[in-house]
Amino acid sequence: GAARRRRLARRGVARTAPAARPRAEMDADNDWKFSQCFGEKTALEDLNEADVISAVEFDNSGSYLATGDKGGRVVIFELDGHNSVESIAAGVSKTRPPLQSPLEFKFQCEFQSHEPEFDYLKSLEIEEKINKIRWCRPSNNALFLLSSNDKTVKLWKVFEREVKTVASFNIPEESRRHGAMPLSHFTGAAAEKADAGLAQRDAVVVEAGKEQEPAFFKTLRIPHVEMLKLKTESRIMTATPRRVFANAHAYHINSVAVNSDGETFLSADDLRINMWNLDLNDQSFNIVDMKPDHMEELAEVITAADFHPTHCNLLMYSSSRGSIRLADMRAQALCDVQAKHFEEPEQPGNKSFFSEIVASLSDIKFTNDGRYIVSRDYLTLKIWDINMESRPVKTIKIHEHLRSRLSELYENECIFDKFEVVVSGDGNNMATGSYNNNFHIYDRYGKMDLCIEASKMPPKQQMLYEEQGLRYDDVFPASGAAAGGVLGEKSAGAENDVIDYNRKAMYMSWHPQQPLLAVAGLNNLYIYSQ
Repeated sequence: GAARRRRLARRGVARTAPAARPRAEMDADNDWKFSQCFGEKTALEDLNEADVISAVEFDNSGSYLATGDKGGRVVIFELDGHNSVESIAAGVSKTRPPLQSPLEFKFQCEFQSHEPEFDYLKSLEIEEKINKIRWCRPSNNALFLLSSNDKTVKLWKVFEREVKTVASFNIPEESRRHGAMPLSHFTGAAAEKADAGLAQRDAVVVEAGKEQEPAFFKTLRIPHVEMLKLKTESRIMTATPRRVFANAHAYHINSVAVNSDGETFLSADDLRINMWNLDLNDQSFNIVDMKPDHMEELAEVITAADFHPTHCNLLMYSSSRGSIRLADMRAQALCDVQAKHFEEPEQPGNKSFFSEIVASLSDIKFTNDGRYIVSRDYLTLKIWDINMESRPVKTIKIHEHLRSRLSELYENECIFDKFEVVVSGDGNNMATGSYNNNFHIYDRYGKMDLCIEASKMPPKQQMLYEEQGLRYDDVFPASGAAAGGVLGEKSAGAENDVIDYNRKAMYMSWHPQQPLLAVAGLNNLYIYSQ
C-alpha cells in the first residue's frame, strides 16, 4: 500500500511500469499462416448449395476434424501420419501426450447423415442441413459423434472395418491347379474314404500329356474366407448410426452439447432444452421450458446452450434479448429459475428499431477452466466473468462499421446471420467470423485484433494492438481505431469499403491443444496455424 511505497521512496527505489513489448515480438507471436485447404474453388454463381459447409468441430484429442454441409453429409479428416487405433486410445486416456506441430490433416471418410424429410401433419419440409456436430468419448477403438439437423439428432459410430473376401480354396497351389485335394488334408473317416480311392488315383490316364484326376477328388472343394489385406493408406473406414433421437422438438434445434460426464447431452430449440442419455433414445427430460401459456406473451427465445466444461450439473443458455442464464440442475428438475443472470443494461441513447435484433446472442462458449463466458452478438464480442453478472469484463466491437448499414442488412436479411465464436485451449484467445470471408482473432485482454481473410492465397493480416505506450494509430494509421480507442472500431473510411455479404466465415473450430484454426468459407475448409 502507501506505506510500502513510502519505504521504497526512502530507499531510493522507484516503481516503473513494465516496458511495452517490441512490435517485432508481438508480430512473431501472432504470425498466423495458411496451412491447408479442402474443397474446390468454385465461382459463386456455379456453387452447389448442398456443398456449403454448415458445421465444423475438432474432437477432444485434436486428432480428428469433422465438417457438416447443407446436403446432410458429414466429412471426417484425421491427422496425417498417425495410427487411428492408437490415437483413439490416446483420446480416451487422460495422460495422452501433446500433439507436436506442424499438424496436417487428410481425408478419412464421408457419410450421409441426414436426408430431407416432410412433416405431413404440419406441412413442413425438414431440411437435411447439418446444424451442429459434437464429438463424444471414443470407445472400443471407435469414434462417436452427434450430428443434428432441424429436428433430429443422430449418434454415429465411426470405425475401421474389416473386409472379408473369399480369396481361394484352402488347397495347396499345385493341387488347386489340378483340382485335387492331397491326402494330407484328410483325417479320420475322410482319410479312410480317401484310401479307398487310392486305386483310382493310381490309375491315372495320361492323354496328350495331361493328367486326368479321378472324379472323386474333383468334387472336393472347401471354400476359404480370409481378411482382405489392405495397405494403411487404403484402409476402409465406415460409419453406422447407433441411435436416433427424434420427436422431441417442435421448433428448430439450434444447439447440441455433450456433458462432461460423457453419458448425457442436451439439445435446444427456440423454447425448450431437452436432456438425453446417450444409451436411451426413447425418452428425454425437459430441463428448460420458456414457452408461455399464450404465445402472444412471448418476449424472448433460446438462441444457444452449452454445458459447463467440468461441472456436469451446470449449464448455460442465451436468449434473443442478449442475456445469459446459468442454471444448476441440482436445484430443481425444471431449471426455469436460473442461478445467475448475465445481462448488460441497454444504453438509452442506442435504442432503435434494430436494437433487439442485433442484441440477440448467436453463440456462447465457456473457457476450458469454466471461469469465463464468451458471447457473440451481431455487432460485438463480450467476455463475462462467471462471478460478475452486472456487466462484461470486456466488450470488443467487431461490426461497428456496419451500424450505419443496419437498414440495408435488414432488407437482405444478413442482420440475422449467426456467427460462431471459438476459444483456444488455454482460454487466452478467441476467434469469430465476419464478411468478405474474414475472421478475427482476439486475446482475452482485448489488446490485439488480428483480421485474416480465409482464402488459398497468403493471408492478408491486419493487426491492432493496445499496449502500454503504443496506440492503434501509431501501428496502423490507415485502419486504426476511431477516437476513444475501442478495440475493433474502424475508421470512418472503412464504412465505404466494399463488403461481400455472400462470402462470410460463420463456422469455425479451434484445435484443443495447438494454435490451429479450421474455418469454413462456403464450400471450402481452410486451416490456419500459428
